[in-house]
Amino acid sequence: MRKLIIFGLFIIGLGVALFGFQGLAANGEFDTILLNFREDISQEVLQQNLQALAQEYHVTPQLDNKFSAKENVYIIKGDKLRLQQLRKSQLSKVVEFIEPNYVYKIPQSEKVDLTGDSSLQQPLTQKAAIAPNDPMYSKQWNLHNINVEGAWSQNKGNGVTVAVIDTGVTRVRDLEETKFVPGYDFVNDRAEADDDNGHGTHVAGTIAQATNNGYGVAGIAYEAKLMPLKVLSAYGGGTVADIAEAIKFAADNGADVINMSLGGGGESQLMKDAINYAYNKGVAIIAAAGNENENSAAYPARYPHVIGVSALGPDGEKAPYSNYGAGVDISAPGGSDAGKILQETIDPDNDGGSVFRGYQGTSMAAPHVAGVAALIEAAGVKEPDRVAEVLQQSVRTIEEDSLNYYGAGQLNAEAAVKLATHGQISFQDFFRWLRENGYLNPRFWIDGGAVALLPKVLMVLGSYLLAWFLRVYFPFNWGWSLSFGLIAGSSGLFPFKGFYIFDLPQWPFRLLGSSIPELGNSLQGTNALNPLFASVLIPLILIALLLGHRDWKWFAIGTSIGVAACLAVSAALDPAVWGMGSGIVARLFLSFNALLCFGLARLAVKTT
Repeated sequence: MRKLIIFGLFIIGLGVALFGFQGLAANGEFDTILLNFREDISQEVLQQNLQALAQEYHVTPQLDNKFSAKENVYIIKGDKLRLQQLRKSQLSKVVEFIEPNYVYKIPQSEKVDLTGDSSLQQPLTQKAAIAPNDPMYSKQWNLHNINVEGAWSQNKGNGVTVAVIDTGVTRVRDLEETKFVPGYDFVNDRAEADDDNGHGTHVAGTIAQATNNGYGVAGIAYEAKLMPLKVLSAYGGGTVADIAEAIKFAADNGADVINMSLGGGGESQLMKDAINYAYNKGVAIIAAAGNENENSAAYPARYPHVIGVSALGPDGEKAPYSNYGAGVDISAPGGSDAGKILQETIDPDNDGGSVFRGYQGTSMAAPHVAGVAALIEAAGVKEPDRVAEVLQQSVRTIEEDSLNYYGAGQLNAEAAVKLATHGQISFQDFFRWLRENGYLNPRFWIDGGAVALLPKVLMVLGSYLLAWFLRVYFPFNWGWSLSFGLIAGSSGLFPFKGFYIFDLPQWPFRLLGSSIPELGNSLQGTNALNPLFASVLIPLILIALLLGHRDWKWFAIGTSIGVAACLAVSAALDPAVWGMGSGIVARLFLSFNALLCFGLARLAVKTT
């Protein structure tokens, strides 16, 4: 009887949960309805249905904007009751879908006016070599938090276009030197996408504010181009239809990255189709998770192929307002009462004059990720899935995150760009290497005359190719364990080689002075290599035993590389192997095992 009662209570609870729960997919605000008519119907049939719609419901169907005609997307006034009526009507035969034209908004954020700050135009007296001369850069804790200076040593976003889908962008003083491409105002249906709120300009500044211009603050990808797309009105709200059209506009006009610091409830097929369209054209899409402190990201961050961003405060913890849980892929600085995100923007209450303001919100976190995504793309990573992987694989991981406050972890610009540039050496790298090693000194090329010129050229080019090779296949940092392994693998304890003391047994010194492949025959004093030791066997055993150790794994990897080098040299110069002679069989055996040792080392590096 008790089990029956418990089961009954469970069924009651399940029913309450099912009928009482309204997820974000159905929990949006709207006062218009969008109808996406099929594109395969004729204009005559389309007009007939529009006229019937107008007569029956006393509405005036309108295209959302001039770009909507090719998609056959029309908007009418309506509420939930009218939505239900339309879905049951004959229109269902000529439309792909009928759905609410949800209103997405700027996540609520707080502002602090810093116009009167005396440090605005006073350059700092002390800066690191890579730090910009923007006088308020020292107040941008958020850029220091993501290690942006390390990323700048690789690139600054040149050649990448970031679409800012927001309230528009006004070119305030600190954006005058930023590069722009044409955008569009979907709210007012015009070409100029000026800002009448301040939010979009602030967001754009974080992404690509002019930097090193001796004024104001810095941006992340400050050599990238901005594409301003206004979809939110002065009060900060905008419809799904406008946002979806802006996403397609960005994809069709060369945007590499899209930032959407906006959101709300209500899943939209039109929006999902637009996101899939941009994704299939190779655009990386970033969106704010929302500021309701709820266990779920808002839309559009929740959609597939969108990187949802939660917010961090200056303490590195989740900001109190930030949404978390499902839909959060990564976290980035968004600010809190302890410290906000500073940028120059407009003051809509003061005739649109410029002002330095600190905002907080996931709206401020998302452009940090968009800026770093631009740096990643500038490094050569173009596919949106790969951009997302680089962002998530390079984060500062948070071990205890059962509620998914941080997604994969906390944004790390330096690590992301280094991961993106793995396997690449830019001209800047090569030029810096030439300068640091004195190869740009004219005397280096003059000394020795023409005879020495060709070997010097070959030496420089060879060094460059070696650096490229190591960067591609062995992206590790040199340490004592790796160096020791290389020495042990390639030449054994070489200081003892040839050591001789009269009347003492020679074999201990011969043993100490032998390389690993020679160990099997060292006691006999023969020159032929023992096939058991002159193979991949010893490196394989060492890697199997030591790969899980933090330091000694590098000894095993170094040994494997050293043995590969030793076997390769032996195959070329002295291919003597016991039982195989010193002919082609011995050469092939040594060469094959050298390749195996090299492949084993590379595989071990990839798994660390």
